[in-house]
Amino acid sequence: MQHNYQDLITLFSDTFFEQYNTRLVKGGDEPIYLPANQACSYHQIIFAHGYYASAFHEISHWCQAGEARRLLEDFGYWYIPDGRNEKQQKKFEQVEVIPQAIEWAFNVAAQKKFHVSSDNLNGFQADTDGFKAKVYEQVKIFLKQGFPARAQRFIEALAQFYNTPLPLTIEHFSNTKEERLCLN
Repeated sequence: MQHNYQDLITLFSDTFFEQYNTRLVKGGDEPIYLPANQACSYHQIIFAHGYYASAFHEISHWCQAGEARRLLEDFGYWYIPDGRNEKQQKKFEQVEVIPQAIEWAFNVAAQKKFHVSSDNLNGFQADTDGFKAKVYEQVKIFLKQGFPARAQRFIEALAQFYNTPLPLTIEHFSNTKEERLCLN
């Protein structure tokens, strides 16, 4: 199955631009969210290098961010790049559980393999299996209680585009522990 970032750009625009004045934009090295300003009349979710996974990750943050946060650069979120110490890494993982659970659902809807990321190759190596388990537990909560509205809308758009049956169920997220934790 083909997974082209250009399809995501179009799909995102078709799904959200009219209501939210927000575009998905291919960028360079670092992803960033930029609210509309004098230089650009629309909000921009800028993802790294045309990477499909980067686009999904940045969209997941946007789907979680409330109206006030969507008016702030990078949603006003705390972020320290790769090389975090133990305390910083624990804080990073705490704020990443929900976006990565949403991102996993996007991947399932697009029939694409997902890998939980602790994003700290040059820093403290935390309990990655524990972090993966927390993301999986959040997926189960979303499946029971519902995904955030924009996330659900994008899941539905992806599922339609990639011919994925809905609703998503726990079986979509795999049947074995190794597969759930993306260890294989």
